[in-house]
Amino acid sequence: MVTPLSVLDLSPVSDGSTARAALRNTVDLAQHAELWGYTRYWVAEHHFVGVASSSPAVLVGILAAATSTLRVGAAAVQLGHTTAAAVVEAFGTVDALYPGRVDLGLGRSGQRRALALDAVAERRNQPPVPQRRTEIRDGVVIPAPFDPSGLLLSPRLTASMSVLQQPGARSPEFEQQVDDILALLCGTYRTEDGIELHASPGEGADVEVWVFGSSAGPSAELAGRLGLPFGANYHVSPATTVEAVEAYRAAFRPSRVLREPYVVVSADAVVADDDAAARELASTFGHWTHSIRSGHGAIPYPDPGRTAPLAETERAAVEDRLITQFVGAPATVAGRLDSLRKLTDADELVVTTVTHDHADRLRSYELLAREWGLPRLLAA
Repeated sequence: MVTPLSVLDLSPVSDGSTARAALRNTVDLAQHAELWGYTRYWVAEHHFVGVASSSPAVLVGILAAATSTLRVGAAAVQLGHTTAAAVVEAFGTVDALYPGRVDLGLGRSGQRRALALDAVAERRNQPPVPQRRTEIRDGVVIPAPFDPSGLLLSPRLTASMSVLQQPGARSPEFEQQVDDILALLCGTYRTEDGIELHASPGEGADVEVWVFGSSAGPSAELAGRLGLPFGANYHVSPATTVEAVEAYRAAFRPSRVLREPYVVVSADAVVADDDAAARELASTFGHWTHSIRSGHGAIPYPDPGRTAPLAETERAAVEDRLITQFVGAPATVAGRLDSLRKLTDADELVVTTVTHDHADRLRSYELLAREWGLPRLLAA
């Protein structure tokens, strides 16, 4: 049986292009992904940067309308910027019109940053922790962990976070928000005063709820304890993915949703007809990643034909992401993805591909689908 492949789309804005074009490219890619046999099409949530996926619920509805059988969803809604009720009503609206095809991925945002900043402050008073070296496990690169301290202290990130919430607002704990979402979907929600509230639309929606995490922390444990499917972000934090999956499985309890754990693992990939062509398409991935890591936010995706190589210090700052990107001919990438699947025992893989030209991104996903053996719905 072929392991399912899915798509994670950031709706990247290419250098010289616009957000409008990026969103139209997203719709086009989703329609092709459906034909090529991908299982799901997920969009991310990012704000004030060179990507167009800032409103996942709206975009999910558009994608549901543009496709027929493809599951569509968010990976993930950042709960620190919204409320449980708003999430349930928004995704319940999409499900009411396109029932049984909507995935609701949930991730921490403001809560995670606050905890991380506390950890940074605490580490200042502790001796430095020895850095783990990069290793290869069963053909999969496990790099040394990235230290996000500088990024978390970025003035731009602080400013972005400040305008995504009402002044003075404080997000509930992530676990509480997830519990509230599940209760609103099931029709069992009660306020602290015992008053029943029923989301319409939303209550009874056939929405598949996921929890996403990057490490062996609260998200992985919560997903396991609630018996929900779990998304492990190798493309974001390749150093800690294996531990995240292990923590999820260790915490897993059967639920009405799942009798056994279900894990999807993400990966960055660029596929072309041969290895050299793929490397050229991916040659500005480091520039794009560095713009994120430096605290400036993702820039419009650079054109390989007009971009100078990274400086040595810049490359060193993103080396972990470069060596864990899956780049090459179809057989090269499929082989490496299969190694990741085996190491994590993933039930499904979700692939995110960013290139400057939309045609190259389409071609990458098509070549991978063919090499992986996905069953095509129609001849595209």
